[in-house]
Amino acid sequence: MKRVKRVLYILSGTVILFFISSNIWVVTSTENRVLYDAGQLEDHRVALVLGTSHKLVGGESNPFFEHRMDRAAELYRLGKIDHFILSGDNRTRYYNEPSEMRKALLTRGVKADAITLDYAGLRTLDSVVRSKEIFGQDKIIIITQTFHSYRAVFISNYYGIDAVAMVAEEPEFESSLKVRVREYFARSKAVLDLYVFKTTPRFLGEKEEIIIS
Repeated sequence: MKRVKRVLYILSGTVILFFISSNIWVVTSTENRVLYDAGQLEDHRVALVLGTSHKLVGGESNPFFEHRMDRAAELYRLGKIDHFILSGDNRTRYYNEPSEMRKALLTRGVKADAITLDYAGLRTLDSVVRSKEIFGQDKIIIITQTFHSYRAVFISNYYGIDAVAMVAEEPEFESSLKVRVREYFARSKAVLDLYVFKTTPRFLGEKEEIIIS
C-alpha cells in the first residue's frame, strides 16, 4: 500500500509539474508577440480571426465574439489588414462560426472580397495550421483575446509561421472565468499535441492560396 501511495504521489506531482511548466512555457515564449496597440503592427497584412459562438447559451450576444469582430473591423479601417481568414467550427447547418463572423464584419464595413472563410477550424491548432497549409500564409496577425493569444502564437511558432497576436478586448473577469480556467488545460494539451502526439488538423484538402497584391 505504501508503494502504491508513493507511486500515486509521484504521478500526481509529475502531472502538476507538467501543468505548471507547460503554461509558463507557452506564455513566456510568446508574450513578446502578443500586441495591444495597432501601432505596433508592422507588415503583416492577412489576419486569422479565431472563431467562437456568436451567442451564449442563454441566447445573449457573446462578448468574446463581439470584441473580436470589433477589433478586426478596427484594424481593417486603419489599413492594417488587407484580408481576413475567418476560421471556426461548422459542425451543423445551425452552427456556423465562419458565416456568423462574415455577417458581423460586413455590417462593420469590411468588404466581402476581403474575407475568406475556413469552415474546418475545429480547433485552434487546425485554424493555425490551415492558414499556412491551405491558404498559403506564413505570416499572419491572429485576432483573439489575450489569454487565448499565447497558445495560438505558440502553435504558430512550432509550425514556422511568423505570427503576432493583436488582442481583442476581454469580457468582464467573472463572466469569462470558466473559459480562462479551461485555457490553462488547453495550453498543456497543446504542448502534448505538438511535441508528444504530433497531432495534425482533422481536415486539410486542396490549397486555396490567398494572394495579396
